Amino acid sequence: MKILDRYIVKTMAFYTLGVMLMWLGVYAFFNFLNEVSSIGQANYTAIEAMKYVAMDLPSVVYAHSSVIILLGSLLALGHLASTSQIIVVRGSGISIMQITGVVVKAAVAFIAVLILVGELVAPLATQYADNSKAKALGHNIQAKNQQGFWIKDNNAIIRVNKNFDGQLFGGVTLIKLKNSNTLESVTYADKAVFDGESLKLEKTNDYQISRNQEKFYNIDRDQFEQYQTQVSFDEEFIASLRKEPYELSTWYLFKQIRFLSENSLASDAFEVELYKRIVKPFTLVAMIVFSMLFIFGSLRDASLGKKVFLGLMLSLFFELFSRIGGVLSIRLDYNHFLIASMPTLVVLVFALILLKRKSVQ
Repeated sequence: MKILDRYIVKTMAFYTLGVMLMWLGVYAFFNFLNEVSSIGQANYTAIEAMKYVAMDLPSVVYAHSSVIILLGSLLALGHLASTSQIIVVRGSGISIMQITGVVVKAAVAFIAVLILVGELVAPLATQYADNSKAKALGHNIQAKNQQGFWIKDNNAIIRVNKNFDGQLFGGVTLIKLKNSNTLESVTYADKAVFDGESLKLEKTNDYQISRNQEKFYNIDRDQFEQYQTQVSFDEEFIASLRKEPYELSTWYLFKQIRFLSENSLASDAFEVELYKRIVKPFTLVAMIVFSMLFIFGSLRDASLGKKVFLGLMLSLFFELFSRIGGVLSIRLDYNHFLIASMPTLVVLVFALILLKRKSVQ
């Protein structure tokens, strides 16, 4: 059985690698075409464009890992079935469930490797690609991509009108609230420096708001050369404000969700993305198991290619349905984890029951 396991895994690895290379080749070609219009500007040459496209490939592999592994697995099984190798294996007493187990374990191992690539390599490669392109074009990437923002940090609300480089801000307003959510003070500065732990406002106008016994509000104005306040966010958190949830690593998704939750802010989009990543390996398993129903339908059927194609299309529709469910869970405010996991669980149980029946036939 170990020899058979290694053979199936080797076949799956060969076809999965082939699919990945073709997938990346098509992506790289069209992405390079998009960069052609920028070639010749400043120091942005064709070599720089190719380097930018190449450094973006790890994120592409991670984003499409499920489809790549699914295609590779189906093509590998289709090859084994069309060459009657699965018939020989079945004739030697190996059940469908045993073959399915080998395929699932191999697929999970493949996606574990790609997850490591996506979490460790892709963010660094993408950042390097963006910085290199911006430098070649003579742009400041942070000044280009980051504008003003709002942040609620505990009992303070910070408004930055202009973010120059993630450390130097312009037009900063600091609003402090009391525990009763009533206004305590408003501080404004034309310039502020952020060191990752505190915000230093320079030449500030500070307005202290108090309430006297007659329930009238008093506003006291002060001016300071420098005013410093501690914050609970860092430079990387500010950089992540301009990114969509799917562009963040899982670690920063955790950090975003925790920060937003602690400050009573909406974190639904980040939670849905996090749950999708948690369920992703199980979704891949469900799609592969479901697609194998078509592989083991009739091994001598000449229309095996059609069955592989049909299994692939149904699996892709299932993944699309799962993504739509994530969007609806935000719009309708349902339990995000339940919506993300329920389609996978239902399809996986249904496919396992049918495969079990075929195995005993």
